[in-house]
Amino acid sequence: MDILLWISIGFIIIGFVVLTSMKKGMESKLDFITANREEEESLTKSKSIIWWIVSTTAWGIVSMILIVWWFHNHFG
Repeated sequence: MDILLWISIGFIIIGFVVLTSMKKGMESKLDFITANREEEESLTKSKSIIWWIVSTTAWGIVSMILIVWWFHNHFG
């Protein structure tokens, strides 16, 4: 197997582990925001949730690009 496949698999697995480990914290932040809508701390926590969503989306896009790139190099 070539190095691009191992980089892709490693990136996907490490990213998945990191995102699932952060999921519980994001759920608790969301619970805090829904319970305390008027507090200043809710704004900070909502920004961290938005950045988590953006990061998750970016991780998914990069993962798909790596897999497509590997298929293109391997079978193309």
